[in-house]
Amino acid sequence: MYRIGLPIAVCLLCSTLAAGADWPQWRGPARDGISQETGLLKEWPKGGPKLSWKINLGGVGYSSPVVAGKNVFVTAAEDDDKGLKEFLVCLNAEDGKQVWKVDLPNSDGNYNGGWGSGPRATPTLAGDFIYVLGARGDLFCLKAANGNKVWSVNLPKEFGGGIPFWGYSESVLIDGDRVVCTPGGKKGAILALDKATGKKLWQSADLTDAAAYSSIVIATTGGVKQYVTQTATAAVGVRATDGKLLWRKDDLKRAVAIIPTPIVAGNLIFFTSGYGAGCELIKLDASEDGTVKATTEYTQNLLITNHHGGVVQVGDHIYGHTDRGAKWFCYDFKKGGEEFVWESKALGKGSLTVADGMLFCLGEDPKKGTVVLTEANAEGWKETGRFDLPEKSQFPRKAGMIWAHPVVANGKLYIRDHELLFCYDVAAK
Repeated sequence: MYRIGLPIAVCLLCSTLAAGADWPQWRGPARDGISQETGLLKEWPKGGPKLSWKINLGGVGYSSPVVAGKNVFVTAAEDDDKGLKEFLVCLNAEDGKQVWKVDLPNSDGNYNGGWGSGPRATPTLAGDFIYVLGARGDLFCLKAANGNKVWSVNLPKEFGGGIPFWGYSESVLIDGDRVVCTPGGKKGAILALDKATGKKLWQSADLTDAAAYSSIVIATTGGVKQYVTQTATAAVGVRATDGKLLWRKDDLKRAVAIIPTPIVAGNLIFFTSGYGAGCELIKLDASEDGTVKATTEYTQNLLITNHHGGVVQVGDHIYGHTDRGAKWFCYDFKKGGEEFVWESKALGKGSLTVADGMLFCLGEDPKKGTVVLTEANAEGWKETGRFDLPEKSQFPRKAGMIWAHPVVANGKLYIRDHELLFCYDVAAK
């Protein structure tokens, strides 16, 4: 284990408690890709906003950073070939300097690194602790102040999971006293652990699908809280109290790699996946006995086939990129149908985040590293800023692209390209 700046870390302990403008987990405070930030630039100068700092992490990976107060946390692996020597680093958000670094020992097991190695899962920050899932299923609970290990488990070895072909990529959910994740497999696809001790609380034995690459979200219908995700073959919901399977839908022809996080809009759940799967909308209704009925509003709609950049919901519309036609879009997801509200080819395939009424879009092409600012409304693609990253990854990235999603927190925009992390000032003066 290696650390520097420990006194600084202790001083910053209070800043690890997530504030309203922080980004404490995958896809932000509500796991929906929406930042709580306001007072941001609505237009960028030529060449983009001011670069506050950039850092070489000394390792590779596709996880996004998380931000709490004056701390930025991000994972990587020193070995680009097999993804060995994973680590978590804490940086000072003001200047990018390292506060501490901790090694995350790898268990045995392999995954296909043909698209690039390193951690895929974004850490989850909850109070004074941070939870990290490695590509081989090693799940750690660490102290956010200094990286000291509290507990660790391995999903395949201890809970019968199976490492997905491209490695565990799910960003674990913290809900109350639970850590919830998807080991997959015959012992139960979804698992809840005590977040303080790592002890098993329950495992969904009546759901035995293999794990995919999607991350769990919370949905509450008629007072029934459930955990919703995409497995390797289906859309599913399990009861939060005990992991009992409430519903499962496998109408969408999921194949190869199922990645995007579901969108929860009241009792409606929107799913999409790539490789020709398409999208679907499922309506949930709870009965007095606690059962939940899942009704398919539409499915196998090939208009939206989102690979891994994710989609976001703003009002009645979904925004994102679709492989079909290679375009960015605005879509009335409640209405459905075979037409977009608007579409644009102004940027290649990529990921996005919403903040202060704007879409922060990141193109995946590593030769360009293009970031675009455009309005999040149904009137059309209204671009108000664009720039390319000033430096490109020097690691042999194999076939991989820029797959970490953009993060907006505390007036800053964070962009990761493999071993490089950039921080831009996007606050309006």
